[in-house]
Amino acid sequence: MPGPSPAPHQLTWFKSSYSGGNATECVECAPAGDGMRIRDSKLGDELVIGVRQQAWVDFLASVSEARWHV
Repeated sequence: MPGPSPAPHQLTWFKSSYSGGNATECVECAPAGDGMRIRDSKLGDELVIGVRQQAWVDFLASVSEARWHV
């Protein structure tokens, strides 16, 4: 069983290269022990959600296969 995940301020956050130059309009992601953490950059560590590794892999696969119709 994995140990506890680090606190949000201890994670290394990244954003998509498709994000605009305005840092207040993007979603950031960070790998954390058992999966990924996701946050709105304008909220910082105020609200962070976590997804397990397989859910993240499935999400990325669905996006790369263009299964999203927005």
